[in-house]
Order: sequence, then structure tokens, then C-alpha cells
Amino acid sequence: MSGAVDLSSLKQPPVPAGAGPEGGYTVTEADFETKVLRRSTQVPVVVALYSQRSPGSVELVQLLERLAGEGDGSWDLATVEAESNMRIAQAFGVQGIPTVIAVAGGQPLADFQGAQPEPQVRQWLGAVVDAVAGKLEGGEGEPQQPAEDPRFTMAEALLEQGDLAGAESAYESILEAEPNNVEAKAAVRQVRFLGRAQQLPDSAIATADADPGNVDAQLDAADIELFHQRPEAAFDRLIGLVKRTAGDDRTKVRTRLLELFELFDQSEPFVVAARRKLAAALY
Repeated sequence: MSGAVDLSSLKQPPVPAGAGPEGGYTVTEADFETKVLRRSTQVPVVVALYSQRSPGSVELVQLLERLAGEGDGSWDLATVEAESNMRIAQAFGVQGIPTVIAVAGGQPLADFQGAQPEPQVRQWLGAVVDAVAGKLEGGEGEPQQPAEDPRFTMAEALLEQGDLAGAESAYESILEAEPNNVEAKAAVRQVRFLGRAQQLPDSAIATADADPGNVDAQLDAADIELFHQRPEAAFDRLIGLVKRTAGDDRTKVRTRLLELFELFDQSEPFVVAARRKLAAALY
């Protein structure tokens, strides 16, 4: 969500942040800046938008209140009754209740919608806290902005945890807000490649070598070679396959090869050399 919404319209004259429910505090449009935007420069603030008419959302808020009490100050919980604070819901682009958004450095960092089981909520909170560790002041005093873009930090934390689907979703949310973000585009390509390659057995290379005409087997073998940091071998395998195929098969191989090129800096000598070989194979 970060970068996709503008929270500046919710800024109001400061109002003292009084305590609300145990393990959290209530927030309205009048005190959103003090309790959420300003506070989020010190610790991440988890904003829970709920409705008293929705038992599921009330139960989620109760779960978050309990977890906030266990959080030892590593994050704050701000509960917002959506129906009486529609400007907050609109600012976040909320489409359903309950919706939970983590805010850090004054910007949305991550979100989820709908009731979730406790283990998933704990994992999500852990990823939020890890994403901003050492990047917020964490106490009273002059606020400090995150040293890095928290959206990428969140995605990288998910990637480190092995949650490839979550990382891909996080990077894609950046692209939804910034379609021309080069770093996010590259990250999505890398994550998709990792997700594909990690599903393949190491025997894929032997399988492909035993059946040179099997296009899918050759594509899998190239992925494994690249996964094991042998890009020249992967490129040569597919360029050779381009020479031996025609029609749809050739198009399929060429498309995959171009995708693999995009995983690297295009000025890398081995990429430049492979592109020249591909051009010669095609023409």
C-alpha cells in the first residue's frame, strides 16, 4: 500500500494521545496525526479498522489488543471504528472490514483484509517489526525517517523468511502504486524465478541431457543451472535449443531466454555475449 495513498488530508492540530483499550488505543480523525502518523516515526503503528456490527472484526481487534499487550512496546495498536471515521477508511482505500494496516515512518507499510487465524497474524506482525528494526527512533524525541524505503524492507523480510508468495505480493503492490519502479520490477522477476527454480530437482540437468529434444526439460535444466550460478551454461543451453527448434517451440525458448537475461545487469559481459549469440542463432 505504501505510496498508493495520501494520508496528509488527515492531519489535524495535535490532540493528546490518551490510552484506549488494553494493549492499544482508539483513534479518530481528530487525533490520527498524533497517534498514528507522528507515533509511527518511532515505532510501527498497526491500524485496525473495524465495525461493532461485525463480530469477526471485533474478534480480530480483541486478538490484536492481546498481542499488542505481549509486544513489549515493539509496536502500537490503533483501533478505528470505520463507520464513524470514514475519512480514515477512504484515505487507506479500504474495501472491506476488518482491514489492518501497518504504518511506519508516516507511510503505509503492509496490510491485510478479513479475519485471520492467530498464527498468521503473529507472523505478519513479526514481519512488520523486523522490516523496520533499527530504522525508527523507537522512543520519545525528534522523529527519524526510515533509512530505507519500508515497502522494500518489508518485502525483503518476507523473502528472508522464505515467504516467496508474500514477497512477490509486496513487490507487486509497489508496482501498482509506481508502475515504472525499476527496482520493484527487477525484484518481481527474481522472486518468480526463485519460486520456479526451487521446485525443480537437481536431476533436471541429467534428464535434459538424456533427451535433447524435450523443450520443457531443457527449460528446467537452464533454470537449475542459473539457480546454481552458472548463467553461461544456462544461456548456451537455450541458445543451442533455439537453433534446433522452430515455430512455437522456438518462440517459447526465446521468450524464456529473454526473461533470464532480465535477471541480470544488461551490461554484464556474459549477458552481452549471450545476446549476440542469440541474434546469430535467430538470423
